[in-house]
Amino acid sequence: MEVPLRGRKPTACYLAWVNVARRLHGYTYQDYLTLEADSNVRHEYLEGEIYATAGGTLEHALLCSGVITELGVQLRGGPCRIATSDLRVRVLETGKATYPDATVICGDAELDPEDVQGQTVINPIALVEVTSKSTEDYDRGDKFELHYRRVPTLQEYVLVSHRERTIEIRRRTPDDEWIRTIAGSGESVCLESLSATLDVDALYDAALGSGRPP
Repeated sequence: MEVPLRGRKPTACYLAWVNVARRLHGYTYQDYLTLEADSNVRHEYLEGEIYATAGGTLEHALLCSGVITELGVQLRGGPCRIATSDLRVRVLETGKATYPDATVICGDAELDPEDVQGQTVINPIALVEVTSKSTEDYDRGDKFELHYRRVPTLQEYVLVSHRERTIEIRRRTPDDEWIRTIAGSGESVCLESLSATLDVDALYDAALGSGRPP
């Protein structure tokens, strides 16, 4: 079932947080890149703030690996490539720098002009996030609404649930709207931009074992 998604503008609370963040630290993007180059821990960057990303659970890691493996097989030999969470993505419109659980690029990678080391891409066609207890609200909410959907090249956003056997696809339409498709146990979902499919049970069974929750 496809459901239209309505975009929303930054809330007053969000804008207030941005202003506080700028006053508290005000790290530049170059400060952030310097830190990343010398760090063994990945960080995100937004509006002058640098955040260490928390390590994931075993189930989270297995689901991430499962998505990458399944899509990697289907994309093999074509123009698209899938990268792990080691690849940094930046949303130029908002300045957000982050590490999605998986990133798909078709054709040549376009690099962030402000990253002289050439380690940040700006043209994903699809992004995948496996939710967790601590990140689910953000992944489903502001991370998409305020940042990911502002990437001009992005065509599909994939959310793999940690709570239940559910895969959600958010797809950009030709008129720049977004629709949502959700598939549960016994179903599959199509990534139209990649001509690929994800079978819900096959993914969870391969990653977590047959019959295991979620």
